[in-house]
Amino acid sequence: MDFDLILKNGIIVTASEVLPQGLEVGVKGGKIACIGTDLPSSSHTEVIDAEGAYITPGGVDSHVHLAQKNSPTGDGWESGSRSAVAGGTTTIIAFASQERDDTSLYPVLEDYHAKSKDQSYCDYGFHFILTNPTQDILRKELPVLAEKEGITSVKLYMTYEAMKLNDRQVLDILFACKSLGMTTMIHAESHDMIALIIEGLEKNKNTDPYFHAVARPRIAEDEASYRAISLAELADTPMLIVHMSSDVAVGHVRDAQTRLLPIHAETCPHYLFLLSEKIKAEPHDHFSGAKHVCSPPLRHDPKDLDGLWQSIANGTFTTFSSDHAPSKYEAVGGKRLGLVDGIPRFSKIPNGLPGIETRMPLLFGQTPACQPADKAKLSLPRFVQLTAFNPAKLYGLEGRKGSIAPGYDADFVIWHPGAAGACTISQSRMHHDMDYTPFEGMKVKNWPRYTILRGKVVWDQKAGVLGEMRYGQYLKRGMGQVLHGKTGNLPRGWKEDERRYWL
Repeated sequence: MDFDLILKNGIIVTASEVLPQGLEVGVKGGKIACIGTDLPSSSHTEVIDAEGAYITPGGVDSHVHLAQKNSPTGDGWESGSRSAVAGGTTTIIAFASQERDDTSLYPVLEDYHAKSKDQSYCDYGFHFILTNPTQDILRKELPVLAEKEGITSVKLYMTYEAMKLNDRQVLDILFACKSLGMTTMIHAESHDMIALIIEGLEKNKNTDPYFHAVARPRIAEDEASYRAISLAELADTPMLIVHMSSDVAVGHVRDAQTRLLPIHAETCPHYLFLLSEKIKAEPHDHFSGAKHVCSPPLRHDPKDLDGLWQSIANGTFTTFSSDHAPSKYEAVGGKRLGLVDGIPRFSKIPNGLPGIETRMPLLFGQTPACQPADKAKLSLPRFVQLTAFNPAKLYGLEGRKGSIAPGYDADFVIWHPGAAGACTISQSRMHHDMDYTPFEGMKVKNWPRYTILRGKVVWDQKAGVLGEMRYGQYLKRGMGQVLHGKTGNLPRGWKEDERRYWL
């Protein structure tokens, strides 16, 4: 076979194993054609020597906010996708967001397609955010959009006044998605708890950015997560709880998984590496903590981080996503919306952090590729599961994305051998359209040397971003798979035939 590309002298990592050194990957027509030894090349074959470095699948970041109306100073598709490939991510799934007064999803989709078409350096798909789940949308539109557009996942909010749904609305969506085989994502925080605390903080004039972390305590996430799992159990349908930050809430997920419920969990880099100290003011800028305002907030205690790392290692977490939801710090309409007549008001600060470019290097740096075996926090196959394989399966991209195997898209990250890729994260090296990174000054043990999308090098650390903005393709996704547990369970205490009386 006349290959277009051959990768040699690398150590291939899949979601299940680290393959022996010496195997080569042959690519033809943007797909992985074979894995073998001594693959033949011709004058038309590009050969990349990994020089003994690890080769992992291109990252799949399944939680990304780009070009959303409620984040006018954040990244658009061009800058966000450029930042993705520079950090080893070849596929992103972003949110087409319905607003309260939108009575149909078709205009929402049309608008989001217009924003993203020919604007992406990487491959991409969409989730829908539902804020006005009418019966017409659930019964008539979602089936068509799933079949014709391949949008097979939705996200719901239990908090934020402009977006929150009540439990009955959540249940209606869960039943609709169950009938279609769609994946439901949910932001689980107790809105009423948070609203009560904010009211008290503001009454007592405790409004600096740091009080954002006080306003959204762990118990608000713990309660809402348990409630969300209970709603999913009643509906007997899969659910993923997004951006989890509390070990108690994750414990609810672990308990549900032990009972074979199809409950999945996601966390993000900022919850593994940062604490609420970051939200406190710096001496030269009393408002600087606004850069680290996100929801759920950064937690207070290093033990919180330790608990999440345990769940990374033991398999409780299904995916590791960036939740790239940025607002510029200095720009009008950005984080400084939280300065009202010069007075900090944390409740007015746009939520979210940039992180699409740093997601992969931060986690890879905690594997045995970069740490002594006794210091590593997760295995290399687990890294692949969290960053590529699991999100691809969960969101209907299995067989195309997330693995290094014949027939899959030729998406790869080639890391630096040994310590050659060590670097310090700084805003100056980022490729997003933001004015800060929350991980400023953090040292990482490795950074992608090459990012390859469908057989084409789109990032070379020496040369920068090489891909073309129009190269990214829209992905029509299939139905996602259940990775934990199964459907067909009865809630605790139920008799076998109870559902038939009311379904």
